[in-house]
Amino acid sequence: MSLKNYSLGQVGDFEIKQLRIFKSVVDNGGFSAAETDLNISRSTISIHISNLESRLNLTLCKRGRAGFSLTKEGAVVYEMTNKLLESLDEFRDVVNDMSQNPAGIMRILVSDGTSLDPRAKFPEMISRFSTLAPEIKLQSEVSYMAEIERMVLNDEVDVGLIPYHRQLDGLEYYHLYSDVCRLYCGRGNPLFDLPESEITDEVINQFTAILPGLKPHEEASAQLSSMSFKGTAYFYETRLAMILSGKFIAFLPENYAKLYVEEEQLRQVGGAERCYTLGIAAVIKKRAHQNRPTEIFQEIIRSFHPDSLTGA
Repeated sequence: MSLKNYSLGQVGDFEIKQLRIFKSVVDNGGFSAAETDLNISRSTISIHISNLESRLNLTLCKRGRAGFSLTKEGAVVYEMTNKLLESLDEFRDVVNDMSQNPAGIMRILVSDGTSLDPRAKFPEMISRFSTLAPEIKLQSEVSYMAEIERMVLNDEVDVGLIPYHRQLDGLEYYHLYSDVCRLYCGRGNPLFDLPESEITDEVINQFTAILPGLKPHEEASAQLSSMSFKGTAYFYETRLAMILSGKFIAFLPENYAKLYVEEEQLRQVGGAERCYTLGIAAVIKKRAHQNRPTEIFQEIIRSFHPDSLTGA
């Protein structure tokens, strides 16, 4: 396509929608990977990109057997698209902030087991937020720590609730509570019926174990370093299922495992010293001026957890 004697003219809502689709395709590395993100078919995405290219009179990307790649012009349009969409989002946030009843979307991403832990007071915080900002739509999903950190830093979500063992410079961490993680085996595992006096570290290290699925901090590393790992399970639910199979041992938060221990489906092994502590925090991107929905939620976190700010 040629730029000769061509003028783009006014950019409207339809072009902005197409640019958002284009951005998703680039961010996901291709049309197929963008299907889930956009919740539309690959053929529909292709039509939108072709129409955008016709509208701009530019070839934005190459697609075929060699894979997806941006053209030189496509890279420039992608960069400008990011700036345009950021400006539009900033405009929306400023206007919403000036409104007596702020509107928009509050996006919250949580790690499994966190939202329903009574120590987090997440349902109470949601109730307070909905009362103070009834016009704001809430979106909440479950993911894992590194993905939540990434999405908060990239402004894809506003607030994250995560187990954490590090503090990134671009995030504010509001400590909610701490979990003590202990080592467990399931009924059917030979360790389950072994006398406690015979369960030494050497014995434990002979049994197949499951990694927690995140890079461990120093305290956890000391517990994990000599174990025999044959798998990984980040989410507590899948890790619990693997322990209950009787084929694996693994660490779980003691509060999460408590019911299963009482029902004699799990047994803690290795004594009180086989444990490590994991902090649970709400994370928000550091910025000079938060949008009004995030500011409201920030204030709510402080009200329910007055000593929460870690100083990161």
